[in-house]
Amino acid sequence: MRKAQAKKLPLAPDPRFNDKLVTRFVNNLMWQGKKSVALTIFYDAVDRVAKTTNEDGYEIWRRALANVTPSVEVRSRRIGGATFQIPTEVRPDRKISLSMKWLIRYARERNGKSMAEKLAGEIVAASKGEGAAFKKKEDTHRMADANKAFSHFRI
Repeated sequence: MRKAQAKKLPLAPDPRFNDKLVTRFVNNLMWQGKKSVALTIFYDAVDRVAKTTNEDGYEIWRRALANVTPSVEVRSRRIGGATFQIPTEVRPDRKISLSMKWLIRYARERNGKSMAEKLAGEIVAASKGEGAAFKKKEDTHRMADANKAFSHFRI
């Protein structure tokens, strides 16, 4: 790395919940710079979650994000001609990033009419500890646990 690492630009909190985490989520959800469309999708999804569960949609989204957040992951490392999957702790910033990306990715793969409907379904499922995003976290943890024997190769 020749030059200094780029500075992280501070995120502006979103208008409705005044939360930087929501802005980060919307930025991940956004396609082709259409932030207002992404915000509309997110708010609509939160409203749908609140309607179906009769609870605060924002709190359920926070719970879903927490449920999907991984604590360990496996990283490939070549040692002596063989490639090992080495379990490593996930950095705090990457934890949030992975959980958001998984939630959005599996929401996009769901069946439903609109993206807001799909996202709402995935948020509800993740908050209950089910759904594809939660399964991805469980699989990641299971893989890390299975490769626990190689943890001494960690850097």
